[in-house]
Amino acid sequence: MSKTTSNLLFILPLFLISNTGSAQESHNFFEAPHHLSVLLGDTHIDGEGDNATIGIDYEYRISELTGLGFVLEHAFGDLEATTLLAVADIHLHEGWVMQIGPGYEWEEEEDTFVGRIGILYEFEWENGFTLSPQLHWDYHDGSHNAFVAGFALGFAF
Repeated sequence: MSKTTSNLLFILPLFLISNTGSAQESHNFFEAPHHLSVLLGDTHIDGEGDNATIGIDYEYRISELTGLGFVLEHAFGDLEATTLLAVADIHLHEGWVMQIGPGYEWEEEEDTFVGRIGILYEFEWENGFTLSPQLHWDYHDGSHNAFVAGFALGFAF
């Protein structure tokens, strides 16, 4: 993990904990069922390599428990890969969300099917903005595993 990423993973949770007084427990998904966020993170293949990652995540909340959507990410560096996933977001309890789904990844050397499972905690504010630290595990059709760690900034509408 790059030094910048490790510093963010340490500093940002401290900032969030100190500012949770302004956070709202949850938005009303009936009034704002759509959620769009931008991910900034780091991808590691089998525990090695720094690959800066940027992504977009869209979710449509169909109930208090479940949302459906997609994730589009691109990893820069040694990996140079783009991943598109269809995901289900399972809202477990007060900000905790599990994300799971299949997808496809385009790399320079080979394209492959991928499955993702991840966990995130969504801090929500009254104006619909969210900030969520995330950790995801991607299984690549038997060839390798990837871990994506990062933070997403989003909003509900």
